[in-house]
Amino acid sequence: MEYFLLFISAAIINNFVLSMFLGICPFIGVSNKFSSALSMGMATTFVMVITAVVSWLIWFLVLVPNNLEFLQIPAFILVIASLVQFVEMFIKKVSQPIYRALGIFLPLITTNCAILGLALLIAMKDYSFLEGIFFGLGAGAGFTLALIIMAGIREELELADVPKPFRGAPITLIVAGLLALAFMGFAGMIS
Repeated sequence: MEYFLLFISAAIINNFVLSMFLGICPFIGVSNKFSSALSMGMATTFVMVITAVVSWLIWFLVLVPNNLEFLQIPAFILVIASLVQFVEMFIKKVSQPIYRALGIFLPLITTNCAILGLALLIAMKDYSFLEGIFFGLGAGAGFTLALIIMAGIREELELADVPKPFRGAPITLIVAGLLALAFMGFAGMIS
């Protein structure tokens, strides 16, 4: 039950995008179409789960025992950059349409602060190995959920009669703010 609550907490209550405001760049940049949002969400979830595993191993088996905690950020960035390169090569090989749809945002997963935030939070909160995996899976699911919700709203907004001054970026930012307010309401559910 503890792992389930950790998953739900990371996915909904403490959603990285809509509650912690991490990963806003891909959230705004890729959420214009459902298919690209889903693909980016799945790729980011994969990177988050693998980052959770590898960063936990590096932190608890290498850095802490050898008093090298000061290398935490460079080590985690190196792990994330390597994983993203692997995911990019895999998607390019498996699906050219998805690779083209994600465009520049796929390599930008490397600089997605949500992934670095995940690695740092696992170390800071002293999660066990399994807790780290569930936290990474929940954070990725929450990231994907936020992208999919935003993509669905933005696709509907293309058909809506939006006043001229609010078309494009302004209405996108307004909707993102309203979604963030809605997700922040979940924080009151668990004490």
